[in-house]
Amino acid sequence: MAQRLFEEASVRLSDRIAEVSVANAVRASVSYDQLRAFNGSLYWLETRPDAGGVATLTRWTRGEGMRDISPEGFDVTNNVHAYGGGSFAVVDGSLWCVGTGGLYQSRRHGDELVLVSPTSLGDLTVGDGELLAVRETGHGDELVAVPLTGSPGLRTITPRNAFLGAPRPGPNLLAWSAWSERDMPWDSCELWVASYSSHGRCIENPIKVAGGRGESAVEPRWGPDGTLYFVSDRSGWWNLYRWDGRGVAAVAPMPGECAAEPWELGYASYDFLDDGRIVVAVQEGPRHRLVVIDRAGAIRPVDLPYTSIKPYLAAQGTTVALIGSSPTAAPQVALVHLTDDSPRVEVLARSEHADLSEASVSTPTELRVQAADGREVLALVYPPTGSAVDWRAPVIIRAHPGPTASSLLRLDWQAQFFTSRGFAVVDVDYLGSTGYGRAFRESLYGRWGLDDVADCTAVAVHLLQAGQAIPGRLFIRGASAGGYTALHAVAKDGPFAAATAVSAIVDPDRWAETVPRFQRAHARRLRGGAGQVRAAALRRPVLFIHGTADDVAVVDDVQALADQMTARGAPHQLLLLSDVGHYVATSGEAGTALQAELAHYRAVMAAATATGQGQGQGQSVASGN
Repeated sequence: MAQRLFEEASVRLSDRIAEVSVANAVRASVSYDQLRAFNGSLYWLETRPDAGGVATLTRWTRGEGMRDISPEGFDVTNNVHAYGGGSFAVVDGSLWCVGTGGLYQSRRHGDELVLVSPTSLGDLTVGDGELLAVRETGHGDELVAVPLTGSPGLRTITPRNAFLGAPRPGPNLLAWSAWSERDMPWDSCELWVASYSSHGRCIENPIKVAGGRGESAVEPRWGPDGTLYFVSDRSGWWNLYRWDGRGVAAVAPMPGECAAEPWELGYASYDFLDDGRIVVAVQEGPRHRLVVIDRAGAIRPVDLPYTSIKPYLAAQGTTVALIGSSPTAAPQVALVHLTDDSPRVEVLARSEHADLSEASVSTPTELRVQAADGREVLALVYPPTGSAVDWRAPVIIRAHPGPTASSLLRLDWQAQFFTSRGFAVVDVDYLGSTGYGRAFRESLYGRWGLDDVADCTAVAVHLLQAGQAIPGRLFIRGASAGGYTALHAVAKDGPFAAATAVSAIVDPDRWAETVPRFQRAHARRLRGGAGQVRAAALRRPVLFIHGTADDVAVVDDVQALADQMTARGAPHQLLLLSDVGHYVATSGEAGTALQAELAHYRAVMAAATATGQGQGQGQSVASGN
């Protein structure tokens, strides 16, 4: 009965709603990152799934408009700290960037790239006649300098430390961040300052400005007046502070996050306008907003059409460029003019194309439910596209990756792929998510696979009790750490009929040994909860999707779990994507993954109908490889 109702509802919806095709969903899933301003031009990286998933450097200028400036097929990226960041800089019209093989420089009047050094560097920053960067080795990090002219030899300017980031030159000084191998930068991160000269051998007389045990101090930047600004969570929230050489003072305290969790190098969650104001992207739960802080510390919100803003602000004069999105607009690059009280938004690049210009989209509502211990769980509920208020449909619960990350209030065309086919999609900000302060994001340590599963389950049960989710048609999916959550959610009796695990972690102890050096502290702090995912415990059909080139969650672990399930005759499928890394959704195989996930849910629903168990908790499908 439930399957027939779903099919009938899908037919009724299809009379009015055009399904988002795989090709359109993938083509519109462009990722914009690392937005920066140099000499009046804006630069950013575009990762286009329909172009093989390489990161292409794009430049925009007022007179010329937008064009790609990195060679076709060249992937502008680095693997420092596994996730990279800060992969390019521009000096006097010459591009410096990192790609496969090392550090490259372009000739001023051409796009040809010449290899300068076979070293992978990150967080490229322009210094005094030289390029500053982070170099990672197997034993720790160093800050290095590369002369902009003459011999391209690297000069080490700091002693080796476990982890380093954000080399930011100021007036005869250099600021940088540092953290130990026991911590992630959002757990404990120090901010240092030392005398710096491009003519010296290394920095001198280092001073610790902020950070340490129980405090994360990140994103140092020198203000126009020579004062050092940074973001610290010493209050429980990442807020903006400044150091004048004598002491540290808060700039504008607020109960919100003024920095993103530093997974990558090169973030810029705030910047300086030339009239003395500071523009900041602030996260509060799943929402972002832009605020302007005046010289007196007064905070004024900027009215924008965006609910999600990436941590890449680039100010020029009284304008700021940003990467923003909303429930009706996928991420786009925009210029915000802030000359008066009525900001004007100028969109420079958008991922939507003509085929989607008339497409209907599902917009979310915020749902708050109580978990088992009384804590509140927030979820974003995307109903089937075009559905009535009293909709009833199959539901896909999504556990975001991270888990030190969050659900974002923005248009996701891959989610719309499902909502346009009669599914509801629900994103859950489970315990440990960011956007809720330090205490909340630390609360999953030692409880991974337990409290995150409980939160996703609480949302699912609520939707069942509200009559919106259909029993036996309720699924859970997750990527990376979210994949681990999804697997443990079907390793016990519960509301879920099946799971999809993308780039999943399956054994925290082994992951702590195989994960790249940067994330080992994360693995050690998280483990101790539900433990390894075991084939014998999995009670529902599972679809595994994994890239063979994934170096964050190695494919061997998922392959071993799938083999164990095969031996037990447990229902599952394993889709291996050749040469794909950790990020499937922006890879060249994103469409293949979407089609497999849809087929998985449909197969589970068809099997339930065929066996007359439409109201059951979850039924088997044929095992696969």
